[in-house]
Amino acid sequence: MEIKNDNSLNAPVTDISGVGKVRAAALAKLGIEKVNDLLLHYPRAYEHRGDVKLLENCIYGEKQATLLTVGTEPKVARIKRGMNLLKFRAYDESGVAEITFFNQDYLKSFFELGATYRFFGKVEKKGKKFELSSPAAERYDEQHPEKLPPFVSVYPLCEGLSQKAVTGYVQEALRRASIGQEDPIPSEYLVKNKLPTLAFAQKNIHFPADYRSLAAAKRRLIYGEFFDFALSLLSKKKTERRRGAPACEKGDAHELAALLPYDLTGAQKRVVEEIQRDMKTDVPMQRIIVGDVGSGKTVCAMAAMLFAVRSGRRAALMAPTEILANQHYDDVSELFGKLGINVALLTGSTPQSRKKKIYQAISGESDERIDVVIGTHALISDAVRFENLGIVITDEQHRFGINQRDALTKKGEHVHNLVMSATPIPRTLALTLYGDLDVSILDEMPPGRQKVDTFAVDESYRARLDKFIEKQVSEGGQVYIVCPAVEDSPEKENEVGEVGLFDIDIFTGEVIERPAKTPLKAAVTYCDELRAKMPELRIEFVHGKLKAAEKDRIMCDFAAGEIDILVSTTVIEVGVNVPNASLMIVENAERFGLSQLHQLRGRVGRGARKSYCILVSGEPDGEQKEASAHRLNIMKTTYSGFDIAERDLEMRGPGDFIASASTGFRQSGGLRFRLADMCSDASLMQAAFADAREWCEKMDAGD
Repeated sequence: MEIKNDNSLNAPVTDISGVGKVRAAALAKLGIEKVNDLLLHYPRAYEHRGDVKLLENCIYGEKQATLLTVGTEPKVARIKRGMNLLKFRAYDESGVAEITFFNQDYLKSFFELGATYRFFGKVEKKGKKFELSSPAAERYDEQHPEKLPPFVSVYPLCEGLSQKAVTGYVQEALRRASIGQEDPIPSEYLVKNKLPTLAFAQKNIHFPADYRSLAAAKRRLIYGEFFDFALSLLSKKKTERRRGAPACEKGDAHELAALLPYDLTGAQKRVVEEIQRDMKTDVPMQRIIVGDVGSGKTVCAMAAMLFAVRSGRRAALMAPTEILANQHYDDVSELFGKLGINVALLTGSTPQSRKKKIYQAISGESDERIDVVIGTHALISDAVRFENLGIVITDEQHRFGINQRDALTKKGEHVHNLVMSATPIPRTLALTLYGDLDVSILDEMPPGRQKVDTFAVDESYRARLDKFIEKQVSEGGQVYIVCPAVEDSPEKENEVGEVGLFDIDIFTGEVIERPAKTPLKAAVTYCDELRAKMPELRIEFVHGKLKAAEKDRIMCDFAAGEIDILVSTTVIEVGVNVPNASLMIVENAERFGLSQLHQLRGRVGRGARKSYCILVSGEPDGEQKEASAHRLNIMKTTYSGFDIAERDLEMRGPGDFIASASTGFRQSGGLRFRLADMCSDASLMQAAFADAREWCEKMDAGD
């Protein structure tokens, strides 16, 4: 390709010959504005044209490659106004194929009688003859067969762009990248992790020589994305640790503990000490408490608020929903009221007149004293201004984006920051996932927390299950039923065709065949079925597609005992505390990660009533059912969220329990990866984070 001005990868795409204003506008729709952006425009699939078959060996109806020699002169026939047909015959040693192209008469001069071409398309057979309709075709040179690559990339396109054009632009970007481009990953880490160079990765992600080269390229690029992300988090952490935070040296956790009807666990005492140690300095605390449902995270947060208030500062706690904010307000205000600490609730439902008074009180513009504000996203509205804000706390942090968390932190100057997560994950993974935070682990449950008896059953137990539901309600209990889908939506069968980018194992290079999945139980449909079966019971459903106000109304009604059975998606995984709920049923339990099942189980057993969790599997007989049964049996015998997370990590990788934790990063412009996935690529993520930390320590030591 002709080069206009070979200056750098940072040049605009118009610097490439053939890219004018029109094509530049089309490329911009794909996020491509500079030459370097072309290197990051990865193929969406690959056509394996190197696996050439004889016509008689082709699998009919599937795309595959054949080497055929043109046997007749191509002829164009007009079939009706505005339409034409190009036809000719081509052959190999096993047979003859009739080749047709619709409205591509310009190809007549491309196909030369007696020349050989590599065709790629769906081969059909009619009688003794073979047919190929509009296949891709490339001239084959027996002297230089290597000129035809075994893999052909298929790029995402938009109107005004062709595969040929984008392929050419990418080739030019690769040519420029090969001249003096430095690999940003230190060579010692490439050797340590057995990764290829950036040049190799860029070339083979676009034009792979084989599956293994593609797998190696993808591993290197995924590692690079994680390494860059880790460096940005560590840089952010270093920036936020500048001195200037309010040193909260007063306050004693014992005055809070004295009001509790139970003793703090050893884990709670340890975490409170970690928080107090952080807050006594003028370096902003950046800490996350990770603990199981019911492990006592809120009490630790209350201790942090107490340290701030006793040191003359205010505290703010943000929860993801109004119902959870109300729950925190009830708990915190009851205890803090005994200590003379004033607490206010600020949510979207707070009357405007009350909002105005809260705004004035926390900004120091009125005589009313408010020490602690508990609320929802309303806390980060522009109208909220704090005087002497000492600490901000975010509950269920995975429900917020990083930007939302930062918005609350910026309500003060260098304030202490504490976040809480009810997603227990192994410590090593926590240190990776929360790279910008110090991690406190609550790995001990308070005494007296009852064990929820857990059972795994299949569809043959449906009738008995219905009777058990009715029995629980008749005895005064309430029931959760969780379904994996909102509405009936038949899943597409796995299609065999082009090799997708994410259908290749990044370690072995093998093509992954995804097994067929069982139908999903839908919340809306199942709710209707239960209403027909049990007309005397009060049954409602809730899911993520409902408006927030409607979801909160239904959850409040359930908490108030006005609903007997709540059919839901995983929207109830975190949030409202319903001590009267005594039965959790999870449909298609094989579709959930073990840690997610543990989270759902934690919704019951929160009161005095004996509670149960029943996991219903819909897997058909076979290996998948055996594997599902093995996983679900772990739930029957294991009750520690951290132990379950470790087992999940051993068996399947960290996908299911990392997925929910990483959701918050993906919100509000947080985490955006092109290739990397925090679930399936967790081991590579851990390696990259560890290396990034080591590299930063070396750089700091050099400073």
